[in-house]
Amino acid sequence: MSEKFDYAKAIAELDEIAAKVENPETKLDDIDALVVRSKELLKQCRDYLRSVKDKIDSLED
Repeated sequence: MSEKFDYAKAIAELDEIAAKVENPETKLDDIDALVVRSKELLKQCRDYLRSVKDKIDSLED
């Protein structure tokens, strides 16, 4: 990730993905790609939240 991670943008994209997956007009092949993308975003969000927690923990020491 060369550019700064935008947590709010990732959450917004996850919301969009959820809406697309819930739409009965979305094709199965598209859902597969959306699930893959959501996994990528979730990993990035978790990594970001862990790094923030680590920074907070280091301030408490």
